[in-house]
Amino acid sequence: MNDQPVFRKELEQYMDAYLPILYVDTLENGKVQDILAELAAQKGRGIIKWSLHSGYEDASAGLRYPSPLSGALDTILLEKNVARKILVLEDIAGELESPAIVSRLRCIAERIAGGTMDDCTVVLLSPLGTIPRALEPYITLMSLDYLSPEKIREHILHFLESNDMPAPVEELLDTFSMHLRGLSETEIDNILSLAVSDDGQLDASDLPMVLRQKQQMIKKSGILEMVTVKETVEDIGGLQNLKDWLRTKAQIFRDVRRAKEFGVDIPKGVLIAGMPGCGKSLTAKAAASMFRVPLLRMDMGRLMGKYVGESEANMRRALQLTEASSPCVLWIDELEKAFAGAGAQGGSSEVTTRLFGSFLTWMQEKDSLAFVVATANNISHLPPELMRKGRFDEIFYVDFPNQSEREKIISLHIGKRRSADLAKIDIPALARKMKGCCGADIESVVRDGIEAAFVAGKAHVTTEDMQAAIGRTHPISETMKDAIEEMDKTYKSKKFTNASREE
Repeated sequence: MNDQPVFRKELEQYMDAYLPILYVDTLENGKVQDILAELAAQKGRGIIKWSLHSGYEDASAGLRYPSPLSGALDTILLEKNVARKILVLEDIAGELESPAIVSRLRCIAERIAGGTMDDCTVVLLSPLGTIPRALEPYITLMSLDYLSPEKIREHILHFLESNDMPAPVEELLDTFSMHLRGLSETEIDNILSLAVSDDGQLDASDLPMVLRQKQQMIKKSGILEMVTVKETVEDIGGLQNLKDWLRTKAQIFRDVRRAKEFGVDIPKGVLIAGMPGCGKSLTAKAAASMFRVPLLRMDMGRLMGKYVGESEANMRRALQLTEASSPCVLWIDELEKAFAGAGAQGGSSEVTTRLFGSFLTWMQEKDSLAFVVATANNISHLPPELMRKGRFDEIFYVDFPNQSEREKIISLHIGKRRSADLAKIDIPALARKMKGCCGADIESVVRDGIEAAFVAGKAHVTTEDMQAAIGRTHPISETMKDAIEEMDKTYKSKKFTNASREE
C-alpha cells in the first residue's frame, strides 16, 4: 500500500506537466525509487539510472557500466532513444558544484522544455545542497510525506512482530505513535531498536529515551529544536489576561475531538509583542506545558541558506516537520528579525518576501494541531498582513509589570532561592522602588541582593539587601529609554489586547 499519497500525486502531476527537473530532498532513495518504478510501469515509461556506486544503468536497453556523471549525461544527450524515459540521478548534491555538470543538465532541461526530448523527466535524489542559478528556472523541489500516526502505529507493530516482541497496550502504543511523528522510517527503526535493546520489549520506561532521541533528530534538521520545558504557568508573575486566554485554548487543545464536534475552531496561535525581558519567551514555554505537548523552536536565522532556493526549501521542511510533529507548540522567537519589511516596496529581499508568503499561507490555511506562539519586541516594521485576523487568533501586548505583578515576580524569585526569608522582606516596598523594571531586571536584582548578602556573611536576606541591589541596577526602561517609548507608542496605537489585568 502506498504510504506517500501526497508525494506520489505531486510527482505524477509534475511528470505529466513535463517539468524538466524534479529535485527530491531525501535520504530515502529506495522509497522514491519504488514510487518511480510504479509510475513508470503505469505510464509505460522507462527508467535510466545513475549513481556514484553503480554508474550508468538502462535496464530496458540492457546497458550497465561504470561512468562518471559527466559521461552518463553525455550518453543521455547523444542517445536518440530517450523518449518517455525517467532519468534518475542519485548522489547529486556535490556534483552540482561542477560547471560542466550544470551545463549538461541545463542542456537536457532545455531540450525537455522545448519538446526535443519527448516526455522525459530528470529526477535528482539527494539531500538538498547547492542549486546553481543556471538551473533554478528548471528545478522543482520536492520532499517525501511524513508518516501519519496510523502508519507509524503499523510500523511499530510490524517492527515488534518481526522481532518476536509483544505489543504494548493500546494507550501506550498511541503515545509512542505521537512521539515518533515527523521522523522517517529509518529514524523510527533506529529509535525502536535502541528502545528494546535493554529488555527486549517496548514499554513506558522507554518513553524518556524516545523523546531524547527525537530531540536529537529534530535538532539535526538544523532548523527546528525540541525544547525541554520545565516552566509552568505558575512561573509567570502577572500577565493574567494572557494566561486566562491560553488556559481556554489549552482546554480546547486537550479535548479537540469534542471541541470540533461542538463547532469550535481549532486554535491557530498567538502573537505576543512587547518590551524585552517581560516574559514573552517564558510564556511560550509555559504554553507548551499547559497544552501538554512538545515545544518546537524555529530559529529564523537558520532558515536563510546561501544557495538559490535553499531558504524556501528550509521553510518548507520546517513547516512540514511542524505539521508532522503535531500536536505541538511552535515557538518563533523575535519574529521581527525574520520578516521586517516583507511585502513592502523595496523593503526586503525577494527571499524574505517569499519566506513571508509561505509562512502567511501556512498560517492562513493550516488545520493541524500545531499552535504557533510568535514573540516580537518591535513590530513596527512587520508587514500589516501578519497582524490581520485569520493569521493569529489574538495579539497581546506585554507592558512593563504593574505594582501587583512586580510583587508577584519578586516573591517568585525570592521564594525559589530563599523561601525562609520571604516573610521578613517588605515585598510591596521593593515593588514600588522597581517601577519601570521588566521581569528580567527584577530577577537580576534578586540574584544580586542574595549574592551580596552571602558574600557579606549574613544569615538572612533582608529588605535592605534588596534595596541596595535596586540602587545598583539600571533597568531597561532607562538604558533603552527612546526605543522603549517608541515601542510603547506603537503598541498603544495598535490597540492590541493588554496581557496584564488592569489594577
